[in-house]
Amino acid sequence: MTSTRYYTKRLGQSVVTVFAVVTLSFVLIRLMPGGPVDYLRAQYIQQNLSPEEVQEKIALYTNIRTDETILEQYVGYMTSLAQFDLGRSIFYDRSVSAILGEAIPWTVLYMSIALCLMFVIGVSLGAFMAYREGSYFDTLSTLTAIVANSVPYYIAAILLVYALGFELSVLPTSGRMNPDTVVGMNVQFVLGVFAHAALPVLSLVVTGFGGKAITMRGNAISELGEDYLRVARLRGLSERRIALRYVARNAILPMYTGMMISIGTMFGGSVILEMIFAYPGVGYYVFKSISARDYPLMMGGFILITVAVVIGVLIADLTYGKLDPRAGGESDEAF
Repeated sequence: MTSTRYYTKRLGQSVVTVFAVVTLSFVLIRLMPGGPVDYLRAQYIQQNLSPEEVQEKIALYTNIRTDETILEQYVGYMTSLAQFDLGRSIFYDRSVSAILGEAIPWTVLYMSIALCLMFVIGVSLGAFMAYREGSYFDTLSTLTAIVANSVPYYIAAILLVYALGFELSVLPTSGRMNPDTVVGMNVQFVLGVFAHAALPVLSLVVTGFGGKAITMRGNAISELGEDYLRVARLRGLSERRIALRYVARNAILPMYTGMMISIGTMFGGSVILEMIFAYPGVGYYVFKSISARDYPLMMGGFILITVAVVIGVLIADLTYGKLDPRAGGESDEAF
């Protein structure tokens, strides 16, 4: 299979996946018992609105007109989504696109910082552990990584809030900026934003670096036993060059796909984490939409997260074979 044909095939599969998810969201909105259509209809009937007004209100919030056939409703729903119109939030009475558009940068901020730190710390620690396999450092580091990886991030978040937020009072425990801060590229605003993101980032890093360290350790130990390293040493290559150019590169490659998927999922943030810190990101609004039965916002968040994950997997799949020619010959497939 040629590269062009393979790329076209994978892109088509991703489009079909997104299309299926969007179709599923339409079916859930339209047919689920106690769904938004029935919920809104009951609400507006209690307000003594006319049937025409009820239909207009439902169409405004859900992009579904109850006076149309299922097929017409589906076409209208897909047309609205193609125009990035996800409906209107019932709870916030604002456009879902506007709400998620404001939330995405804040979620991406702390999630991207956390992912980068987890990756750098985990990979570096795992490499040192592999080169010192069997030593006291390796044993202690492996134990630490296993324990850290076993702690749920929300437990770490609660402990960090108590220790750094309440006991030591060194970091803010809620919100995404100081309420009296002037928004703009000024020192007070930037420092406030990073200070409020610090605890969510720490919660993810403390509980997430261990898994990457253990994975990197195993990959690096496997690479250190390969015959090509003996050839490299016989050629006179320095240990530093061997470690960085060969061992580290080949040990990191198997982690690449997971990293790209993590980048996709970061757009959804962490629902529980953002609720603990009252951090108004995507996860925060998804939780609010569930608790308030705000179906348009719920489905908007669901579609956003799904599309981001599909794109992350697609990028990983299309690029992995270029980074590691051993992955699969002409297909260049990551899986």
